[in-house]
Amino acid sequence: MYEAISAMGSVILDPYLLMLIGCMTVLGIVIGVLPGLGATTGAALLLPFTLTMTPVHAIAVLATIYVAATFAGSITAILINTPGTSAAAATTFDGYPLAQRGEAGRALGIAVVASTIGGIFSILVLCLAAPMLARVAYEFRPPEYFALTVFGLSMLASVGAGGAVKNLIGGIFGVWLATIGAERVTSIERFMFGNYELYEGLSFVPVMIGLFAISELLVQSKKAHIVADVISLKAVKLPSKEDYKKIWRTIVRSSGIGTFIGILPAEGATVASMIGYSEARRWSKNQDEFGKGAIEGIAGAEAANNAATGGAMVPTMVLGIPGSGTTAIILVGLMVHGLRPGPYLFTEQVETVYQIFGSMLVANIIFLALGLYAAKLFARISLIPTSILWPIVFALSVIGAYSLSASLLDVWIALIFGVVGFFARRHGFSVAPIAVGLILGHMVENNLQNSLKMFDGQWWLIFTQPLALFFLVLAFLGLFGSQIFQFIKQKK
Repeated sequence: MYEAISAMGSVILDPYLLMLIGCMTVLGIVIGVLPGLGATTGAALLLPFTLTMTPVHAIAVLATIYVAATFAGSITAILINTPGTSAAAATTFDGYPLAQRGEAGRALGIAVVASTIGGIFSILVLCLAAPMLARVAYEFRPPEYFALTVFGLSMLASVGAGGAVKNLIGGIFGVWLATIGAERVTSIERFMFGNYELYEGLSFVPVMIGLFAISELLVQSKKAHIVADVISLKAVKLPSKEDYKKIWRTIVRSSGIGTFIGILPAEGATVASMIGYSEARRWSKNQDEFGKGAIEGIAGAEAANNAATGGAMVPTMVLGIPGSGTTAIILVGLMVHGLRPGPYLFTEQVETVYQIFGSMLVANIIFLALGLYAAKLFARISLIPTSILWPIVFALSVIGAYSLSASLLDVWIALIFGVVGFFARRHGFSVAPIAVGLILGHMVENNLQNSLKMFDGQWWLIFTQPLALFFLVLAFLGLFGSQIFQFIKQKK
């Protein structure tokens, strides 16, 4: 414990890391404020530029972008009724009506305080829960990891907003992408079509840039004519004592909900904010105010979505199972820098892990100050014309894809997956399951091969392992449980 506290405290003593966190917090807020961007797109754009950094600095950059952009979506949700990120969609329900009543400052004050408390709460839970889960994960062998990865793939049904069937199709497509290249054991070429630059398979970085950044650029190009209705804002006022008395229970409840939802593989900040909002309404004594400017609704949504960021880091770092597009990119960052997610990360890289946690904690404190005193300035950033913004995003995407290995193939991969992501979104598919499927596809194949080696090719012996069987049953229930229960209900 002393070593963990010391590592987290060392963040404050590292001027360069503090400067980096401060700059990334500002950048994260800017990214979150700009409608169409968001934590996932921002992390995808910055990922190539972190390759020359130390592991701590690189992951701190991505994690800071994650927490800052998640909060910043509430600024435009309140002021222009346009959530900067999908996680802030529930904030518009009461934030914008409150702003229309001339209380935009009060709404922003509630949002930033609730976000900060939710974020800090989840990071404290992360510090306690992650090492405990890591000790449990020492019991995992290839069969257990294979079953856990299958469970993670089954949870793709709830990643994104495309619907269960479309999300699973996207996940299967991602798993297929993971098979491109030479097979690890036999070196058999798969889907390479004579291009030996694909011998090692598809690089994660250009795929992520294409799916999230370039596809978003193409989607936003159809919205260039939309003009936002801006609410005037003189200053951001701190919530009053009466406001705190009214929302503190909501903040505590939503912080717990958001952290729990974040820990679940394949859930995330968007789901957490919706549940946090609905529970705030359920427990409120003033349910009639919801939808008309209830501060409890703002607090419930914002505490939950920021709490989910810390919670989502638990399965990402302990089990290597990303729960969203942003944590998938952070997982890629960990792997690129040689940090293997899993229990060994918490024994061999303890200082690194807790420095990352400390960086997220500092970022929450910094955006508290920025959210209270610079919200008006950040709100103006959302008015940048898309004709200026998106060419810059495109240029950064191409530079980022090329900088990975100075290969034009990576640029083409980014462009191709940008088009793939665009058509996927156009037809109602979410791109997050494709990214998560690509990452988990490598894991499921490797662990299945190792399991078959353990059991001399007798694959059915995987079902004799209690923990593996438990995860496989969970995966089955996750996919078919509702249909089975519905069938039983109809029979009765």
